[in-house]
Amino acid sequence: MTKAPLLAIYALAAAFLLYWHWRHVLDALPFLVVLACPLMHLFMHHNHGSHHKRQPNDDV
Repeated sequence: MTKAPLLAIYALAAAFLLYWHWRHVLDALPFLVVLACPLMHLFMHHNHGSHHKRQPNDDV
């Protein structure tokens, strides 16, 4: 099963949301920016300590 129909539905839903409810999206934008900080920290730093497990002579 391809993902194209699902992506098309998501794109149409996003277009509908932005076209008809752009004021609500703009009102929520500061909260989305604040929410992005802990989400980026959670998803981008999950592998942060893994580089300490390598041996000193490993070049890869």
